[in-house]
Amino acid sequence: MKRARSVALFATLFATCALAHVGSPDIYLDGKAGPYQVFVTIRPPQVIPGVAELEVRSESAGVAQVRALPLQLSRTRADYPPTPDVLKQSPQDKQFFTGSLWLMSDGSSQIRILVDGDKGAGVLSVPVPSIALTTRKMQWQLAAVLCVMGLLLVGGLVAIAGAAVREAKLNAGVAADPLRTRNGRIAMSIAFVIVAMVLWGGKTWWDGEAAIYQKRIYKPLNMTAAFDSSQAGVLNLDLTDPGWMQPNPKGVLSRIFFVRKIDDLVPDHDHLMHLYAIREPGLDVIYHLHPALASSGKFRLSLPAMPAGDYKLYADVVHDNGLPETLTSMLHLPDGVPGAEGRALSGDDATAVAQPVESAPLPDSFTLPDGYKMVWVRDGSALHARQGMAFHFRLLTPDGKAPQDMAFYMGMLGHAAFVKTDGSVFAHIHPNGTVSMAAFELAQAQAGQTMTDMPRMAGMPGMDLPNEVSFPYGFPTAGRYRIFVQMKHGQTVETGVFDARAE
Repeated sequence: MKRARSVALFATLFATCALAHVGSPDIYLDGKAGPYQVFVTIRPPQVIPGVAELEVRSESAGVAQVRALPLQLSRTRADYPPTPDVLKQSPQDKQFFTGSLWLMSDGSSQIRILVDGDKGAGVLSVPVPSIALTTRKMQWQLAAVLCVMGLLLVGGLVAIAGAAVREAKLNAGVAADPLRTRNGRIAMSIAFVIVAMVLWGGKTWWDGEAAIYQKRIYKPLNMTAAFDSSQAGVLNLDLTDPGWMQPNPKGVLSRIFFVRKIDDLVPDHDHLMHLYAIREPGLDVIYHLHPALASSGKFRLSLPAMPAGDYKLYADVVHDNGLPETLTSMLHLPDGVPGAEGRALSGDDATAVAQPVESAPLPDSFTLPDGYKMVWVRDGSALHARQGMAFHFRLLTPDGKAPQDMAFYMGMLGHAAFVKTDGSVFAHIHPNGTVSMAAFELAQAQAGQTMTDMPRMAGMPGMDLPNEVSFPYGFPTAGRYRIFVQMKHGQTVETGVFDARAE
């Protein structure tokens, strides 16, 4: 009780959110299209309708053609899919293909990659949030040119109307009499009024369309954090919808068929919510936790023993239609709070403590509390923003050998979080890429594919797991980043901490 009341006074909350990660819109996926291993990069548009840019690199030889088509992501197959577009093959690199696709409708979409080569055909579906994030403003140079042209057109129409009444029936060289001159001025006035009414009507129509589009611009779910007044150390996370993509009785959104709900969340890696708590500004303490659903839109979490400080909360959830969201909030834990010892970590919970980012070097290895070591396997070359690549990590025992009891961590070889030190970027990454597994599995099922090449359970009989994992990702902007990597051996979840700088 004392802890709950004390900490509630210091809880600093704000409701911001990003669509599928924070500040990291590009999609990276490393997967199989039939017999072909491909690395896919998709840069979604910021406006809908808009053009998504595609890059596909085949890591398998023998690929002759790559095609792509956009589809809505749903639990039923598309009966009439569009004709796929053929991606352009690079003349310098025959295994690299590029292209673009129009995404026309709001909601959760997928881009289906069709690969043809000497080993036959393969299919890979990549879930893509098709959401308007902003509006495009006209460049001032173009606006100035159009304004001048519009004035010339208006002036020309008014002048033509006056000349038609004043001089159209006169012979060449004959001057207009005062009556015709007066009638010409009247005609010009009437023409000006008509043109002004047409322009006003056009502006009214345009403002109405802009208002409709403004309602389509993504508005995140709000998340507030507050401590349970009846139980010490229990954090309540409440999700509320600000009204984005909700039908209204006046039919303002009658042309929008996608509706977001708050009670349609589905498990991703067996959890409805993945919560990262990262202490700021040093990014020196991290927790990966999993709140439980208490009721619709309400989650509860019994906090572990967390050092005092300001924590940025990142909560990943996935809707039934495959749309992922990352909700954020802030939490302040003061010093000397009664009952601050908290509970012990259990299950899939994980934590790590590292040097504050401002004083830390850029290490390629991280020594864990139990003597194990996690190594970033890299060639030392410079990292660049918006350049997709595979980040490789290896777990070693205290004597430098591969652990013999490697296990899956929530169904995968590992998980990673990429965080920019200024707080503008957060991305929860899996070995297959930036997409959520719930959305990825839905996309593969709709494409008629299976997940047999991706085992879901740890400790499967007769399976020897590697002590290495890789994550496909590209830094969205230049700057300093901290990377948190989690791997599991036996019943222990290890979290390595690495620093990187993107040029």
